[in-house]
Amino acid sequence: MLNKKLKTIGLVSAGAATLLSATFAFSQDTIGAKKQKEEPFNILQSTSAERAEGKYYLPTSLDTIRWGHLPNRDSKPVMSVPSGSTITVDTLSHEGILEDQGRNPVEYFAKHGVSEDQILDEAIEIAGSDIHHDFDHDGPHVVTGPIAIEGAEPGDVLKVEVLSLTPRVPYGVISNRHYKGALPGEFPENEGRQDGASAEHPELYNNVSKFTPLEKINGKYYGVLPIEAGGEVRFPVKPFMGMMGVAPNTSEKVSSVPPIETGGNIDINELGVGSTLYLPVQVKDALFFTGDPHFAQGDGEVALTAWEASLRGTFRVTVLKQGDPSLPNKGEFTQPFAETEDYWIPIGLDEDLDEAMKESVREAVAFLNEKLGMDRATAMAYMSAATDYEVSQVVDKTKGIHALIEKRHFIDTLNLDVFVDKNKIDSKIVNDDFYVSVDALVESLGGKTNTNHKKGAVNVTATTGSQKTVFTEKSTIYTVDGKELQLGAMPVVINGELHVPITVIGDLLGVKVNWTTTGKTLVANITFDTKK
Repeated sequence: MLNKKLKTIGLVSAGAATLLSATFAFSQDTIGAKKQKEEPFNILQSTSAERAEGKYYLPTSLDTIRWGHLPNRDSKPVMSVPSGSTITVDTLSHEGILEDQGRNPVEYFAKHGVSEDQILDEAIEIAGSDIHHDFDHDGPHVVTGPIAIEGAEPGDVLKVEVLSLTPRVPYGVISNRHYKGALPGEFPENEGRQDGASAEHPELYNNVSKFTPLEKINGKYYGVLPIEAGGEVRFPVKPFMGMMGVAPNTSEKVSSVPPIETGGNIDINELGVGSTLYLPVQVKDALFFTGDPHFAQGDGEVALTAWEASLRGTFRVTVLKQGDPSLPNKGEFTQPFAETEDYWIPIGLDEDLDEAMKESVREAVAFLNEKLGMDRATAMAYMSAATDYEVSQVVDKTKGIHALIEKRHFIDTLNLDVFVDKNKIDSKIVNDDFYVSVDALVESLGGKTNTNHKKGAVNVTATTGSQKTVFTEKSTIYTVDGKELQLGAMPVVINGELHVPITVIGDLLGVKVNWTTTGKTLVANITFDTKK
C-alpha cells in the first residue's frame, strides 16, 4: 500500500547529499535509520509555459505523443524552438497503463493504495483513449515530441543538456515480462502467458510488475521493495531519461524499443542532471523527442524495466555545425556520445553484445586520438589499464555498452573555463578537482558576500535573493538559511580567496551546471535563469 507520501520541494541536482529548499536532491543514508514523518507529495500535473522552468513547455497528451514508436523524417513537429532554447517536458511512464496491467491506471494503482488524484491526468487520458497500441508488436514507451530545432540540418549535431529532472508522482513500477529481459524463458517463474490474455484479462499474461514507492527517509529519497522473509530493501533515487533522440532518416515505422544511431531508448543511467548528450542529425530540424523516464536503473536492466516513473525534465537543445570545437570528434559524427563532469562516454550499440563492445572501444579510441591527441596504440593501452566499460542494458534487442573515460586522468593536459549565463568567471583546477571563486560566482548571480575568519578558517556568507549560504574553508558542512548540510566536497583557499567545488554549487544555490569539452578545455556552463 502507498502510505509513504512526500513533498516535491524543487529539482533534482547531481551529486547531492541532502534535501535543500531549492533543489530535490538524493544521497546515501545510514542503514537502519528511523524513518521520519513525511509530508504530502505535490503531484505534478501538466502546467503552463508561464509556470514551467524552461522558456518553452511541452506537455504529454494525445496531441504530442507516439505510443510505441519513434518519430521519423515524415513526422510533423508538435512545436518549434530556436537553437539554444530551454524546454521543459512533462514525460509519462508507460508502467501502469499497459495492456498486461489492464490499460486502466486508476484500477491498477488503486490495488497499491494510490487514489485517483495521485495519478497523472494524461495517464488516464491516454490509457482510456482509442489510440492504437499493440502490446505484442509495438514498443511500450510513451514518446513525447518531436520538437523542431530551427536551423538543424543533416550532418549537424544536436547537443542536449539535461538541466533538471523532477519526480511527478511518488511511485513507480519495475516489471519482468515473459520472453523478455536478461533471462527469457526462465523469468517470470510461473506458468507463463495463457490464452485470452488481453487488457480485459491482464492476469492471463502472468507478467510480474513490482509497485515501488518513492520514500523519504531522514530527508533523503529511496525506492523500497519488501523482502518476503522480512524487512525491506531500499536503494537511492538516481533519475534520468531513458530516451532522448532525434528522428532517423527513414519513412518506415520505427519501434521505440531498440536504441538507434540517432539516440532513442539508450537507457544510460549516467545521463541524469548535469549530463550532455550529442546526437547526429539526419533530418531537417532534427526532430528531438524524449520519454521513458526512470527514477533509477542498474546497469544491464536485467528484469526488462528499471524503476520506471514519470519525470518533468528541462533540457537545453543547441545545434552544432561541423567543425565546432565542442564536437567529440573531427570526422563524421554518426552515433550518440555523452559527457558528465566526471566522464566522457563513447557509446556502442549492436544486436550482438560483442559487437557493441567493439563499437564502444573504436569510438573511445577515435575520441582519445582526435580530441585529445593520444596515439591510438597508447589509447588502447590506457583504456585497458584505466577505463571501465558498462553494459547499459541487454533487454531491448539492440545491446548497449558505454565507456567511462575519466576526465581527471587527463587533468594535466586540460584547461577549465566556467561561465555563468555566458559570462566567464574565475575558476581553478586544484588537487584534481574543479573549483570556482565564491565571490565571483555569487556576484555573477546578483548576490553579495561577506568574508571573515573563525578559528583560523576563512568563512564566506553569501546572500542570493532571500537565501543565506555559509561556506567554510576545509569543511564539508555548509549552512543554508541556518540549516547545516553535509556535502561530499569542501571549499579551499586559493591565492587568498575562497573557492568552492563546482560539484556542490547546484545543490547549494539552485543553479544548473552542464559540461562541454571545447578543444582541450573543460567548460562548465552554469545556468541561473532557465527562461533565457
